[in-house]
Amino acid sequence: MKDNTRSLARCVVRRPVSGVRRRSTLVRAIRVVRGCALALCLAFPALSLFGTQASAPIVYAADVNAIIHPVSAEYMIETIDRANEAHAAAVVFTLATPGGLMDSTRDIISHMIASKTPVVVFVGPSGARAASAGFLLTIAADVAVMAPGTHIGAAHPVAGVGETMDATMAKKAAEDVAAYARTLAEKRGRNAKLADQAVRESRAFTDEEAVSASPPLVDFEAASVRDLLNKLDGRTVRRFDGSTVVMHTSDATIVEAEMTWRQQVLSAIAHPNVVYVLFTLGLLGLTVELWNPGAVLPGVAGGICLLLAFFAFQILPVNYAGVLLILFGVLLFVLELKVASHGLLSAGGLISLALGSMILMSSPAPELRVSLNVILPVILALGVILTFLVRLTIASQRRRAVTGASGMIDELGRAMTALQPGSVGRVVAHGEIWRAVAPEPIAEGETVRITGVDGLTLTVRRDAGGTPPAAGDDPVVRAQK
Repeated sequence: MKDNTRSLARCVVRRPVSGVRRRSTLVRAIRVVRGCALALCLAFPALSLFGTQASAPIVYAADVNAIIHPVSAEYMIETIDRANEAHAAAVVFTLATPGGLMDSTRDIISHMIASKTPVVVFVGPSGARAASAGFLLTIAADVAVMAPGTHIGAAHPVAGVGETMDATMAKKAAEDVAAYARTLAEKRGRNAKLADQAVRESRAFTDEEAVSASPPLVDFEAASVRDLLNKLDGRTVRRFDGSTVVMHTSDATIVEAEMTWRQQVLSAIAHPNVVYVLFTLGLLGLTVELWNPGAVLPGVAGGICLLLAFFAFQILPVNYAGVLLILFGVLLFVLELKVASHGLLSAGGLISLALGSMILMSSPAPELRVSLNVILPVILALGVILTFLVRLTIASQRRRAVTGASGMIDELGRAMTALQPGSVGRVVAHGEIWRAVAPEPIAEGETVRITGVDGLTLTVRRDAGGTPPAAGDDPVVRAQK
């Protein structure tokens, strides 16, 4: 009994000690978990900062060596959007352009201003230029840089068709673009006076003039994109909205942004030489289709070429007097088939085509005009083709008809009855019996030659040297047989 009592007492005493130990262990575990969590929370920002510092900044680079038109605008805008999505340190456009469309230029500048990523325009490589629309893009950029031996400016607006505008319209256009250039220059801290002169007076500036101006038109010079990034590193750039950002680009990774396949094709089509060849081939294809209806392939290929050419005409400064001269030349080629001019109409068509080709792109910029090295081979090739076709046409016109009433002229026959002037007799020709008249007496059985056809009556004359029809061709003989 006593032993049971002692055991019970020991159990009663020990149970509280075991519970205290379990609670103590649980508390220590909770404290350990809390300590680990706190350590992770403190270590995470440091790890994140270490990862950020370890990764090099990214700079997107794109080459724009083309006319500023909707295709190149799309390319530049997409590059800016990609740089924004990648949180790039900067986007650098290497620019070399003779100019372009004002609408496309404004679209690009609007995206430059709204870009989260600083935009750098680098006029290069050495020997390049950024004229007209390229000048506006340069002064609108967050950072403007020029390579040695480059120049910018000559931003006076011209008509879209390459023709001289009247005084009122020219003044309005110049005032509008000049005000736009001054606004961009002032907001970027650049020389607004020189920007205005570049528009109103078509002034152009070398790299040294642009950098040494006070205030300058561009920020500094650089020999290459990598040299640009090294010089840009550590600079404080003032954005369009007034905010500032310190650039870290010396060790940046350059990501090349290239045009898509579609953009490359459309940009190539928009070249003056290419569009001229497309336009000429399109007209030639339709002309061949008119000459030979049902050929299908020349008409389809010509239609495609013309549609592509008309797309480019919306971009390039086209002189429509040149287009009309080319169309008139093609009309003369078509008329050559209908009128026996013995090649005179084709010669006039070639002259009209040559004159129209030379004034088709009448832009002040050589890059926006069709090269004579392209015009002359095209004209010569068309001349050879048309000479060949005209010879075939003349040969077919001289060929004697072999069917119908015209096909019976100069055919031989035989008099079935005696023919007297003023009376009607009968002759056999082509295996048939015909009524016949003759201006001279013809005896029965003599050989006659047909000189005219009037309905079912033939006009014949004696032909002593001709060979009369064979006996088998005589319907009378066949009837007797």
